[in-house]
Amino acid sequence: MKDHEIVDHAITSRRSVRGFLPTPVSRATVEEILAVASRAPSGTNIQPWKVHVLTGAARARFSGAIVAAHDEDYARKQRGEAALFTNEYGYYPVEWFEPYLGRRRKLGWELYSLLDIGKKDYHKMHAQHGRNYTFFDAPVGMIFSIDRRMLQGSWLDYGMFIENIMIAARGRGLDTCPQQAFAHYHKIIQEFLGLPESDMVVCGMALGFEDKSVVANRLTTERAAAAEFTTFIET
Repeated sequence: MKDHEIVDHAITSRRSVRGFLPTPVSRATVEEILAVASRAPSGTNIQPWKVHVLTGAARARFSGAIVAAHDEDYARKQRGEAALFTNEYGYYPVEWFEPYLGRRRKLGWELYSLLDIGKKDYHKMHAQHGRNYTFFDAPVGMIFSIDRRMLQGSWLDYGMFIENIMIAARGRGLDTCPQQAFAHYHKIIQEFLGLPESDMVVCGMALGFEDKSVVANRLTTERAAAAEFTTFIET
């Protein structure tokens, strides 16, 4: 393939994988991916990203702590009590509107249909959401944090860095799933990782090899045509 075809394939073949094989990924490979990703641009080259890589027993302990909190919050909700944990920053709009609401619903019900989860199967929904906190069984889990004094521009830079990780992973035959869900449990993560008060959790990411037998991995999402979101001004 030509150079641009190799790059295009890495981009277009990237998917949010929700089930991984236990096949190990070497530390050297992870370090190589992060080194490549660090070429992401950032305003005045400040490079605001901080990455925490979890593998082996540490990943298992970390996931266990988050899953326990997730289950406790669900139990409290069932009893009509307030959740113990909340998001530290807003990710989605407070009030949804089109076309974004329609896209969100389409994705959710396509995934739940594959998994045979009905509209009121709250226990199944909870269990599937909890899969996030095991990194969908990926051998490598990453948590990304940022100094909370950084403003919106640094978060934009951070997005480009995270995208670079996913593309570099695809170039090596690996798969990923970016997971904002981890930010909900930033208090537990802060304690587990020993993060300073000045840091906040941006998101997590699962990294490994796709398990093609996992039903959730049959999901294929759509993208709007470029003509729908692009305006050319030529005269």
